[in-house]
Amino acid sequence: MDLQLSGKTAVVTGASKGIGLACAEALAWEGVTVTGISRDPANLAKAREELAAKGLTYAVEGVDLTDPDATKAVFERIGVPDILINCAGAARRTPIDELDSKALHAAMEAKYFTYMHATDAVIRGMAERGSGAVVNVVGQGGRQANPLHIGGGAANAALMLASVGYAKAYAGQGVRVNVINPGTTRTGRVDEGLEAAVRSTGRSKEELLGEMVADTPLGRIGEPEEVARVAVFLASPAASYVTGAIIPMDGGVTSAI
Repeated sequence: MDLQLSGKTAVVTGASKGIGLACAEALAWEGVTVTGISRDPANLAKAREELAAKGLTYAVEGVDLTDPDATKAVFERIGVPDILINCAGAARRTPIDELDSKALHAAMEAKYFTYMHATDAVIRGMAERGSGAVVNVVGQGGRQANPLHIGGGAANAALMLASVGYAKAYAGQGVRVNVINPGTTRTGRVDEGLEAAVRSTGRSKEELLGEMVADTPLGRIGEPEEVARVAVFLASPAASYVTGAIIPMDGGVTSAI
């Protein structure tokens, strides 16, 4: 399928590793001019070298998206892209005995506000232009209560509502906003979540991971590249009548309507 993306511009946040980097690479293969944003310049440099070794050009910008002024400034330098894919920020999983107000605020800063600051920086410019696509890679934790993920789950739920709100607000001006909710995916965040579960339950990481896989109807965890392929489709003109959608990618775990 021709996704009609050649010559487009995109910004991917959280783009130094994991799903964000996979999205940046998938876009670049489609002929998109991609800028990746992350708060860690060293990780960004490594990501740029990795894509360069594959013959792909990748511009990078180091910025902490929890800072709204810094976020605005970086997008003023980049300009309003055709596509924004948000993957930045991960709320730490926290055992309930360790959860306090500070941890709850940190979860919202890390996951909700990073996405909102980036979206705020571009969405009105997209609307003025009459075109644009935003894809928010959020997470199934916003739909399934987990005692280890109360702060992050609340941030994810808020992101889903905000995303659909933006989709309705700007649909008439040619801007589409969609959500992907990955389940367990092979990234560093899986290890972080498992470590929190180990502290909470006293069980081994291997046992807990095996249980996750056993509970997944597809019989395995997801890969970042699989999420990236769906994100790129949603961002493309091939999905021109899709907006306000929330798409689960958890291997069939949720199995709910």
